[in-house]
Amino acid sequence: MPLHSIGSGTLSFGLVAVPVKMFTAASSQSVSFNQLHEKCGSRIKQQILCPTCNEVLERSAIVKGYEFAKDQYVRFTDEELKKLEDAASPTIDIVEFVPLELVDPIYFEKAYYLGADKGGAKPYRLLCDVMTETKRVALAKYVMRGKESLVLIRPSENGLMLHAMFYADEVRDFSEVDKGTEAAIKPGELQLAKRLVEELSGAEFKPEQYKDEYRDRVLAVVESKVEGKEITATGPEVQRTQVIDLMDALKQSLEGRASEGRTSKGREGRVAEAASIERKKPAAKAKSTPQPAKERKRAVK
Repeated sequence: MPLHSIGSGTLSFGLVAVPVKMFTAASSQSVSFNQLHEKCGSRIKQQILCPTCNEVLERSAIVKGYEFAKDQYVRFTDEELKKLEDAASPTIDIVEFVPLELVDPIYFEKAYYLGADKGGAKPYRLLCDVMTETKRVALAKYVMRGKESLVLIRPSENGLMLHAMFYADEVRDFSEVDKGTEAAIKPGELQLAKRLVEELSGAEFKPEQYKDEYRDRVLAVVESKVEGKEITATGPEVQRTQVIDLMDALKQSLEGRASEGRTSKGREGRVAEAASIERKKPAAKAKSTPQPAKERKRAVK
């Protein structure tokens, strides 16, 4: 499906203005289901019920409320909330440039592609090239859906990407989580762990080799059901080994990797050996076709 622009804006740094178009960079492809009435198969509808009045409510009878204490609310009308929104502006105002490695990915919320809009090719190219050469990304402010958002702009694949970000007070404090700092790691365990990491390391990230296997299984069953086949799908069973000793777990993991390597090499060796034998086989001699007796006599004469 081709990309469609979801809006236009202007990237601004200093007195330089860059007209841009915005495109959604990624969307979830997770399988979703509708709720049906088991008896007739119709899709159900949800109603909004007031438990105090025991009434089903229309949308027009609902107002927004902010809970400032237990079961106590301050009410807001849509008009009041509209007045509190930031003034709509197409400008993405760059505040500062920083090295990308100093920005923790935990702050990234959603990604968008930025493309050059009409008349913006040269400043777009300039901004992209200068950020690539200086190895910097831009932090900017942008009004999205009436709320001023913090965004990050970075060069990627010879173009620019925009990431909507969380504010610092929206990221939960990691210090409240137990990180196992009291556990003592033995030098031998660390060395074995390093070896295992090396065994499992790849030269680069290849996202195409990772697939949503659950989605594939669900869609395969959907297709079978559409064709009239009733199938009970079960996911692959994963055997979990209960490991008590960390050192044993590391050793078993390395032995498993080595065994896989030997099996793979064994298969490759057998294939190579079979090919070598095939090449060394002497060519079969062509069988001579016996001549009839009359033909042999004429040949003698």
